[in-house]
Amino acid sequence: MADTKIPEDAKKKLDTLYESYSVVAEDTYVFLCDMKYSYSRWSKALVEHFGLPSEYMYDAGLIWEEHIHPDDRKAYRDGIEEIFSGKAPGHDMQYRARRPDGSYDVCTCRGMVLSTPDGTPDFFCGIIRNHSEKSLIDPVTGLRNQYGFFSDLRSYIKDKTPIMIGMAGIAKLSEVNEVYGYEAGNRVLQHIGRYLLDNVTTRECTYRLDGSRFAIISTKRTASELEDLYELLRAYLRKGIQLDGIDIVLELNAGLLKLDDFNVDYQTVYSCLNLAYQESKHNSHGDLVAFRNSLTDDNKKRIEKLHAIRSSITKDFSGFYLVYQPVVDAGSEQVIGAEALLRWKNDEYGNVFPDEFIPFLETDPLFPELGEWILITALKAAQQLSEYVPGFEINVNLSYAQLEKTNFTSVVRNALVNTGFNSAQLCLEITERCRLLDLELLSNVIISLRSGGIRIALDDFGTGFSSVGLVKNVPFDTIKIDRSFVQQIETDEREEHLLNTFTNLAGIYGADVCVEGIETPGMRDIVKSYGIHSFQGYYYSKPITIEDFLDKVKNGANCFAKK
Repeated sequence: MADTKIPEDAKKKLDTLYESYSVVAEDTYVFLCDMKYSYSRWSKALVEHFGLPSEYMYDAGLIWEEHIHPDDRKAYRDGIEEIFSGKAPGHDMQYRARRPDGSYDVCTCRGMVLSTPDGTPDFFCGIIRNHSEKSLIDPVTGLRNQYGFFSDLRSYIKDKTPIMIGMAGIAKLSEVNEVYGYEAGNRVLQHIGRYLLDNVTTRECTYRLDGSRFAIISTKRTASELEDLYELLRAYLRKGIQLDGIDIVLELNAGLLKLDDFNVDYQTVYSCLNLAYQESKHNSHGDLVAFRNSLTDDNKKRIEKLHAIRSSITKDFSGFYLVYQPVVDAGSEQVIGAEALLRWKNDEYGNVFPDEFIPFLETDPLFPELGEWILITALKAAQQLSEYVPGFEINVNLSYAQLEKTNFTSVVRNALVNTGFNSAQLCLEITERCRLLDLELLSNVIISLRSGGIRIALDDFGTGFSSVGLVKNVPFDTIKIDRSFVQQIETDEREEHLLNTFTNLAGIYGADVCVEGIETPGMRDIVKSYGIHSFQGYYYSKPITIEDFLDKVKNGANCFAKK
């Protein structure tokens, strides 16, 4: 046991040695003990992970022993006694260490004694590797990786440290890999990593995330300063990187978020940041986009609201509910199905429409769970409606985040089996945003689903640049014409010409046409003359709850028809 307080000069020496060892520690926890005073400094990350009292401890070996599994303590104690009695120059052992929640992680501890020139034991130093944790270092660039990013982000949130977070990614790095090979792609990543270290910040707050994206966490820089740095990086890459005499010109996309409200978790923060990044990529030509382009109190409230919505997924989807908008046959105006639409509400934020949170959730790992809940809930509702409208078809919207999951088709099939719903009465809707997916992957998933009798619709047709290309290359059963193309159809002949073009295109590829946004009898009559299969719109009904829908269909399939 320590019986003498360590003097200040000895503590400074301990700190200097500790910092030196920490530089090369990478994915391990460093510890260093002044053996004369039995005074130690341990890694802050280890202290937080295992719930130790402090980075600085007297008799740290005894404190650590209390965290070691009872079955492993004797071997640990014997090893430490041999070191401090001078019988052993170090140790190399493995044991289980207890976390605050009572679970155990397997750790390897390697240490050695540093002696003075006369042979007196001076310091005991070493590293502890936690085998339950993933590596925090990216092997390509040497920067901290995505796990390191999340670990640091959690620490900033826990310590309530205000930070600016920037995320930048290389546009079309896949093309570099395809033309010049993956080694060239890795050299590009290394080049950018080196530029960031040399010109922007330190290794401790620069990260390579997944794929071609990098991140910076700063406790000092303003949003304006980070935007200036981003523009310098863009200009530098536009001049071209030299690889074996070849100039490779690169473009970037970037998102920015200010974190100074800590009533959120790290995954919510990351999803908000990623939302800004996606906005830069798809709608802002690579310009830096701050989350909601606003760093105000309103923005803080928005993050808190999104956090509440995301947390609902983990609380049995509390607050989420579905409403249903009828789909009617264009000829008879009898109801033939409905589109299931997601909503969320709670006492604090009231009703929140999906446009506010779906783009945010699409980038979240929890989204497929929500998508499965939507599908099963919609199938159960459609099962009830089928009792009154035989052959009732339910339309369920899909996200590209669901489609890119390797088990997605199995999820759909299992939902159909578990609910007993007829696959031929299920129509899955995808939007033009699915251009984000590899076209071959998208086509294969759709072919697999259609082979099981499931129908596929392309929603919001015409609103994006690649809608025609999707129809040409992917087999769809239904094309849904977006409401924006028929809003003025009673007074603007050009909209009639467009509708005619769209229906002809759908006919070429054997797809039915559903027109959304029917709001007046005049719109209905004009659109009907173009051989449309079905309608949706407020003229027939706004989206309603399953209870209200059931009350309606009990009066027959023509319950939404207008006299």
